[in-house]
Amino acid sequence: MIQDRWFTVTKIDPITYAISEYGHWEKVHSFLLLGKEQAVLIDTGLGIDNIKRITDQLTDLPIAVITTHVHADHIGSHGQFETIYVHKEDEDWLINGIRGLTLAQIRKDMSRDITLPVPETFDPNTYTPYQGKPTALLREGDVLDLGGRRLEIHHTPGHSPGHISIFDHANGYLFTGDLLYDVTPIYAFYPSTSPADLVASLEKIAQIPNVSQVFGSHNTLGLDPAILQEVMKAVRELRERDLVAHGTGIHQFNGFSVQF
Repeated sequence: MIQDRWFTVTKIDPITYAISEYGHWEKVHSFLLLGKEQAVLIDTGLGIDNIKRITDQLTDLPIAVITTHVHADHIGSHGQFETIYVHKEDEDWLINGIRGLTLAQIRKDMSRDITLPVPETFDPNTYTPYQGKPTALLREGDVLDLGGRRLEIHHTPGHSPGHISIFDHANGYLFTGDLLYDVTPIYAFYPSTSPADLVASLEKIAQIPNVSQVFGSHNTLGLDPAILQEVMKAVRELRERDLVAHGTGIHQFNGFSVQF
């Protein structure tokens, strides 16, 4: 397997790889999925180092980038790829940036709590998030066929207006982006977030049949699908206790937490 100074590559199966950035506090994962005719890279990481260096070693197939959502830690190496998909509700952010989120704040978040040597090309004082026009827009129910491997797009807003989750039908893998992961809270407390949408999205993914493993974009790599049963319980509890609103704080559940 690839040994790299910044990225950790994990072979999930012979045609699925996680590319992780464990040297940064966000512990972000991107995922390379190979079909017979095409590859998909789900997100491109922090942009502290160039993820294309890794994908070039893993496949010769043409790569299309699927953006789970337009936050800086998920679009860092978008500029290295020609084909970029994003949900239409996050298109404006990809082109123009997120209104109200300052460059100073992004640089602060990107440069703190780093535990591995960063490449010489990374300067936190000049780091600038990717901005550009997508190749195509994604919508609810879209299916991308990689050749023997179908990826279905589920619009799961809340963390961002155009956040998506991706279901790999052949393997039962559910890629949840920042909608569901463990260890640190799932965030929906910024003005650009919607707690109500996030809870509805959690309810939505919990009902997807035949999930074999859940892959969130942060922290533990790969979660048992039993967490989806806990998600359904959490959705009911949050609604029953009238907690689905900004400012209600952190809510702990079995295996994950949310912060509104």
